[in-house]
Amino acid sequence: MLKVGDKLPQFEGTNQDGETVTSEKLIGKKLVVFFYPKAMTPGCTAEACNLNENYEYLKKQGFQVLGISADSVAKQKKFQEKYNFEYDLIADENREIIEKFGVWQLKKFMGREFMGIVRTTFIFDENGICTEVIEKVKTKEHAAQILKG
Repeated sequence: MLKVGDKLPQFEGTNQDGETVTSEKLIGKKLVVFFYPKAMTPGCTAEACNLNENYEYLKKQGFQVLGISADSVAKQKKFQEKYNFEYDLIADENREIIEKFGVWQLKKFMGREFMGIVRTTFIFDENGICTEVIEKVKTKEHAAQILKG
């Protein structure tokens, strides 16, 4: 998994509108990249909505926000439209970006083991250097976790 001090990995992804988003275009502003397991599920919805409710404040603090999951572009579009998210959601169906950040890991749930996205948020400075990794994401208080730093 990426750690503090690491550089933003180079990547290219497709957002909810079918547009290409590249890591190069994200340098120059502080960046929040949050990985979530699955669009439209309770925890992911709570996390994404909390960030959206605080989006204007995050922007005023100089942050841009980017959500990434292995969902399809169509699923990301539905998720974005249903909750009017003001930031991009990247569809990473082939898990290229997810793997570069190291969040595709063995998970355990109700006695079952399986591979999946570990809910994690990475914060980068204007130069694309990771300044914080939030592994214990509080879905309903996530913006506060980001802003405390």
